[in-house]
Amino acid sequence: MNQFTRRSLLASTLAAPLWAKKNHIGRDRISTITDENAKSPAEALAFVKQYGLQWVELRNVPGDKKHYIQLTEPELKQAAKEFKEAGVRVSFLNSGLLKFVLPGTEQARRRPETPEAKAKRMANDQRQFDGRMEELDRSIRAAHILGTDKIRVFAFMRVEDPMALLPRIAEVIAPMAKVAEREGVQLLVENESACNVGTCAELAAMMKLIPSKALNLNWDPLNGLHVKEEPFPTGYHLLPKKRIQNVQIKGKSILAGPEKLDWAGIFNALEKDGYTGQVGLECHIFERLVEASHDSMKEILRVCENRS
Repeated sequence: MNQFTRRSLLASTLAAPLWAKKNHIGRDRISTITDENAKSPAEALAFVKQYGLQWVELRNVPGDKKHYIQLTEPELKQAAKEFKEAGVRVSFLNSGLLKFVLPGTEQARRRPETPEAKAKRMANDQRQFDGRMEELDRSIRAAHILGTDKIRVFAFMRVEDPMALLPRIAEVIAPMAKVAEREGVQLLVENESACNVGTCAELAAMMKLIPSKALNLNWDPLNGLHVKEEPFPTGYHLLPKKRIQNVQIKGKSILAGPEKLDWAGIFNALEKDGYTGQVGLECHIFERLVEASHDSMKEILRVCENRS
């Protein structure tokens, strides 16, 4: 074996474990939405400490209906201080941006409304639409203070033919992505079954319409199952892998039951495709939310540690 070949072999041998370590999904890359596993911020940090986690996702303040985005600057700075002192970082800010009916469209499978209720709801949808840039500004301010660069965004409530509406939705989101890019954050479109982007195919189509580095995706596999998609492996193969910036796990998709998914396979596929972000628990088993969050986290960590 010549000197060049020996050097090449040695370099590849040393590089392999570094690559594997970078992409390996283990305890150090697992996150959790705090308002589902606890009834107070202190309990949420205790949950994180119990499982040796380093990351949290934020939505509502635990035990409070107020969203982190609605907090004052001093309140946000206090929350950021508590996370820092606990050795915890924020992986993802779950905003509710654009989770309402796009004015001029009709939501599919909406419950019957009285004329008065419909008029009130439509006025509220219009108010939210008109205030979308202000809401984006509040979300970015909160993200900056809390130390995360990833903010969730939706694609309006689902109509009968979502694919046909995507170009119009892209016209709304594209200017928001420009603001996000200027501010050093990313907007992550979530595949939410109640919204126009619910499947992996719809996520992929939206990404093609807005090729911005500040517009990427948050993948929640179980949400796709609810709109009759096989999330993995079929749906996953449709996704632009480099634009996956956050992944979420529903409790019913990790625990035993009819909606359980192959998370060992999903983790392996993400690693193979170079995913380096976090994976966050969004339990959503509402009848026993805190208890099920513990059960789900234990199973997530077991799968991470025991898969081949």
